Amino acid sequence: MGKLQLFEIYLSNSRVIYSPGEPLSGTVNLRLGAALPYRAIKVTCMGSCGVSSKANDTSWTVEEAYYNSTLSLADKGTLSPGEHAFPFQFLLPTTAPTSFEGPFGKIVHQLRAVIDTPRFSKDHKCSRIFYILSPLNLNSLPDIEQPNEATTTKKFTYKLVKSGSVTLTASTDLRGYVVGQVVQLRADIENQSGKDTGPVVASLLQKVSYKAKRWIYDLRTIAEVEGSGVKAWKQAQWREQILVPALPQSVLPGCSLIHIDYFIQVSLKAPEATVSLPLFIGNIAVNCPPLSPGLALSGPPPAVVPTAPPEDLDMAACGPCPVVNVSIPTKSHSQQQQRSTQPFSYTPGLSFPENQPEPGPEDGSPGPNRPPLCLSTGATVPYFAEGPVVPMSTASDLILPPEYSTWGYPYEAPPSYEQSCSSASSGLSNGN
Repeated sequence: MGKLQLFEIYLSNSRVIYSPGEPLSGTVNLRLGAALPYRAIKVTCMGSCGVSSKANDTSWTVEEAYYNSTLSLADKGTLSPGEHAFPFQFLLPTTAPTSFEGPFGKIVHQLRAVIDTPRFSKDHKCSRIFYILSPLNLNSLPDIEQPNEATTTKKFTYKLVKSGSVTLTASTDLRGYVVGQVVQLRADIENQSGKDTGPVVASLLQKVSYKAKRWIYDLRTIAEVEGSGVKAWKQAQWREQILVPALPQSVLPGCSLIHIDYFIQVSLKAPEATVSLPLFIGNIAVNCPPLSPGLALSGPPPAVVPTAPPEDLDMAACGPCPVVNVSIPTKSHSQQQQRSTQPFSYTPGLSFPENQPEPGPEDGSPGPNRPPLCLSTGATVPYFAEGPVVPMSTASDLILPPEYSTWGYPYEAPPSYEQSCSSASSGLSNGN
């Protein structure tokens, strides 16, 4: 088997997740079958970011280093046959950015150990990846508790000579969310024309920007929900819910090459009208209640019962026409359509055994059959280490999202607004 039978880096308590500013300790372990002369044994702790203009290409176009520290564990000598352990400890910098992996770049933190052998002999090397998670406290962002609302008006011509307009207003209850939280979405559509609109679609979008020689943008749809169109001369309201799945946080402080943004985009297909609401996804939830009075689940607005104009009547001839208040039913919801009985994995390449009990202290190894979260959404830290160990939590219990191996989602998707109202109405009627 050669002189060197084992050469690995072991982290204390089998930890793989750390916070900026924490100490990182462990040992470099060796097992030798014969004596091994060396000039030096060193271990290096380093963090860096690399970005490429090609997907899944590790030949980085642009790189930036965050820290690089080397310790000498042993000077020139000869190691005897048997097992050896060399302890080490580093202090992680407070400015170290959160780990991230995407198709065009990654932020990597790792340890590298090397046995520098005498001349004409091959040096021995090994490495160990660890993860840093810097918490994003949503309460530290300016105006995070303010209402989130946007509106647009689309004027158009139909039947060649007639003109009309559609006003689309979208709002959410907050501007920032954590993983597992529900986005309460409201859209108001006023159709001041004699033509029905197309369906209304709301999407949770992720935009990752990579700074290579030029900016590269990776735009992905995380979740999508579709509602029906609005009839002519109708004013409609649509309420829906979107669950925030396991996603990287919005801000990667300390990294200038990768930016992550999230949006709720609400659009009409005909006439084409779109509004976008920027969102932040963090680790510590907003502790202020929503301030938007329009998003309170009050009773429906009073209905107006006007006489609709004849279909071929010109707007200019009859003047402005009143509109009828209605509600929009939901046609489809991507999160309700996910029938998988398998929870998300928080990082690409990690999966969980199917039809097996959840991993315990004695069984924390990933399994082969569970599908990982799509690589397009990126990843920060895994929730299972390699081998039969369970990662230890960092010093702060607030910076980790929920443990998805035991979470019910996507077994049960969030109910639609109509379903919530129906349940409430049935409960009231039964009480009477």
